[in-house]
Amino acid sequence: MIRIAAAGDLHFGTDSAGSFRPALVDLPDRADMLLLAGDLTRIGRPEEAAVLAEELADLGVPVIAVLGNHDYHSDRQDEIVAALEKADVRILEGASTVVEVNHSRIGVAGVKGFGGGFAGACGSDFGEREMKAFIEHSMERAARLQSGLEDLGRQGADTRIALMHYSPIRETLQGEPLEIYPFLGSYLLAEAVDRAGADLALHGHAHRGREKGATPGGVAVRNVAQTVINQAFVIYCLQADAREETAVGAS
Repeated sequence: MIRIAAAGDLHFGTDSAGSFRPALVDLPDRADMLLLAGDLTRIGRPEEAAVLAEELADLGVPVIAVLGNHDYHSDRQDEIVAALEKADVRILEGASTVVEVNHSRIGVAGVKGFGGGFAGACGSDFGEREMKAFIEHSMERAARLQSGLEDLGRQGADTRIALMHYSPIRETLQGEPLEIYPFLGSYLLAEAVDRAGADLALHGHAHRGREKGATPGGVAVRNVAQTVINQAFVIYCLQADAREETAVGAS
């Protein structure tokens, strides 16, 4: 059994010290890794990331993350990555990594993702250059996710997890205003997951969405925004044989 602890949308500020670490004290006894689905900071300041890095240092399990839109707000994302990497947090953006867990190779492919909407109600790369740029960025992020997942297959990963900030499906957005769906995710991310293959897809961003859904190809999708899971993190247990997934609450 593989135990994945996950959370998103921590929105750490300089005043957040001590707000996450207490929930992580016994994490090595409960989970094999911690995955963070973006929006790690409030307004994308390196000093916010430094506070979070202190919370995540020396946890005893691998920590893998992607950035979210908040982490890009101040245009200092490279400094955020550097601050977190000092605490051995692996930040993925169109890349993948493999972790050895209980004689199994667990692969994680990560990307921020982007918006654009969903089948039947989505934007296209037509018209003004601003619209083209918006959709082309979404297409490029999805392509990088697909490439990362495919790379995990070439590396012989036994389990593949897609980690992103924006949602790949509309189902986990339910509870959010319909008008903002195009800014919460893109069906292109789900297409990437289904083309390359994955055992689980995690995202955040939709604070008022719901936790569970699936891609058109049947891959389980989970919205792990803290306001959705209503706790510091949640643990998903993947059975190595049947790929069944169950959730275990975490305080």
